[in-house]
Amino acid sequence: MSGASPRTTKQRNSRDNPVSVAFRPIRTAFWGVALVSFVINILMLTGPVFMLQVYDRVLASGSVPTLIVIGGLAIVLYAFYGVLEGVRGRILSRLGQRVDARLSGLVYKISNSLPVRLGRQSARMRPVQDLDTVRQFLSGPGPAAIFDVPWLPLYLGIVFLFHPLLGVVGLGGALIICVLIGMNEMMSRGPSEEAAGQAGMRMATVEMGQRNSEVVTAMGMQGALTGKWDAQNKDYLETQRLASDRTGLFGTTIKTIRFILQSTILGVGAWLAIKQEISPGVMIASSIMTSRALSPIEQAVAQWRGFVASRQALRRLREVLQIADGEPEKMDLPLPSKKLSVEQVFCGPFGETMPFVQNVSLDLDAGDGLGVIGPSGSGKSTFARALVGAVPALKGVIRYDGAELGQWPSDKRGDFLGYLPQDLQLFDGTIAENISRHRPDASSDKVIEAAKLADVHDLIVALPEGYNTVIGRTGRLLSAGQRQRVALARALYGNPFLVVLDEPNSNLDAEGEGALTSAIKTMREKGSIVVVIAHRPSAIATVDKILCLKDGKMAGFGPKEEVLKQVVQPVQQRMRAGAV
Repeated sequence: MSGASPRTTKQRNSRDNPVSVAFRPIRTAFWGVALVSFVINILMLTGPVFMLQVYDRVLASGSVPTLIVIGGLAIVLYAFYGVLEGVRGRILSRLGQRVDARLSGLVYKISNSLPVRLGRQSARMRPVQDLDTVRQFLSGPGPAAIFDVPWLPLYLGIVFLFHPLLGVVGLGGALIICVLIGMNEMMSRGPSEEAAGQAGMRMATVEMGQRNSEVVTAMGMQGALTGKWDAQNKDYLETQRLASDRTGLFGTTIKTIRFILQSTILGVGAWLAIKQEISPGVMIASSIMTSRALSPIEQAVAQWRGFVASRQALRRLREVLQIADGEPEKMDLPLPSKKLSVEQVFCGPFGETMPFVQNVSLDLDAGDGLGVIGPSGSGKSTFARALVGAVPALKGVIRYDGAELGQWPSDKRGDFLGYLPQDLQLFDGTIAENISRHRPDASSDKVIEAAKLADVHDLIVALPEGYNTVIGRTGRLLSAGQRQRVALARALYGNPFLVVLDEPNSNLDAEGEGALTSAIKTMREKGSIVVVIAHRPSAIATVDKILCLKDGKMAGFGPKEEVLKQVVQPVQQRMRAGAV
């Protein structure tokens, strides 16, 4: 049986993209908007018809009752038009919100995982902002103008019925405007895309400054960073100005041509009226009809920047969501409880051509404690991230009771994984929410148990609000050591099978280190595997195995005493010999 062609596969992937899936249920609603737009555009004939009747019937007959009747009918039709225009706006607003509601959870989830999935390539990506751009365009006047544009032939057709020459003038103006729209698209696309990319970089710069505000203030970096920001902002403004100037130029030109065309229609109509080929009412109605025919085009050009930005945002969303498409249904495997196997693993962040860690193999059983040591830059933190799935295994495999991590749904991994990163961050929320990992089904008993394991319970209850004390991602109200102990409690929450601690004592005092040692010992006694990345010997006091990494490769692995004798003692001897 032959496989599917690349084109068929691409089409299927496009249909299955979450963006396409989100838009699919609202297609019927768009047809409804198209129907409402049809009625609105029919009702917009009220003005030309009213003027035609006033000039050709009311003024000719001098009948006030006729004026009252057609005036009343026009008011009713305009009122109906106003209701439908409001209904169309409300429908489009709700369609935008519906698309946002369908995608926002997935977009937020992917936004959080982009740095892990794409590494440095994620710096310019802002999926949440892209979704906001799409929603704002759908909810604005842009789609209404697009739905009105197809009715241009209707109005021009009526003008042709009034007189072929008037129709030719109107059609010529419409063609000129269409050519200008095409030129606007070609000349504005590049600057608009570049401006969107630079906008993402600007936001990344702002976020970086906010994350490191203490360092910026303490080390007098504000001036240097502000200079860098000014240069970056200057490039952004120049690109934005170029895109705006081009769009504005075409918008102004199209508006001017519409005014000229409207006056030309009046002039030609007056000439035809003088020759008695048309009536004065037809002259006025033709001018209004032509103006109405071209008005949606002018509105579309006015909304062109929003349309282009929305289209680019939608394309970026498709690409990002295609990269990180929803995971398939997975069997509910039992949580691991026996063994961790690392089999010839090569790993490194996304986007890097060379792995940071190479050919590491080891086995750990429940209750084992592993200390990972080595010089700076040897790949210790990368290895720690690989164990918890934060960086990919480029080669080889990591197994938990024989199964790879990807066999569990992502939401289930927290039930058996605990992780304390070197660059720890706390989230906005209460201390209890931070410890419980913001789980809606968090157990108070488990929160308190984890806090006591990290020896931070007494500190928490001494705060005015206790476990309900609100802290930010910078751990407001807490010292660096206290933040680290809260983050340690978060890693220990729920007694996970594998606990990975990267430099867990970097901010701890003697009391904190004692609590850390006790926590590692307790977790091992409960059957957890504890992996500690360490520079200071106190962090590996209660482990029984050591992995030594050097230049990303294994320099030693085995029982702690043997590896320390094999790796550390020769180094100390060489240092002493050099000193002598």
